[in-house]
Amino acid sequence: QVQLVESGGGLVQPGGSLRLSCAASGSISSIYAMGWYRQAPGKQRELVARIFSRGTTTYADSVKGRFTISRENTKNTVYLQMKDLKPEDTGVYYCYTKPYITSPILWGQGTQVTVSS
Repeated sequence: QVQLVESGGGLVQPGGSLRLSCAASGSISSIYAMGWYRQAPGKQRELVARIFSRGTTTYADSVKGRFTISRENTKNTVYLQMKDLKPEDTGVYYCYTKPYITSPILWGQGTQVTVSS
């Protein structure tokens, strides 16, 4: 079973940038989908961005134009570059993977992102 380890979270001022990394324990080149969810206090977990095996990406409307998801197969790592961060981007960001279209979602442990002045 694939294991996921996130890193890169932290405290940043509004308008700042962060890059999250999600390192997988095995090859990601043929994985159906990987991406990021986030959960703010008192809110449901929501999909932020995802990337499919052929490179197609999708984003939540709230992050379009500010966040970019990418994948580096040689390092078995998926990245989430976040720019122009806003306080409403605050939350725990969870990396996930679906190795196959019928697989259940596998989660990382989460990394905290706090946007505050």
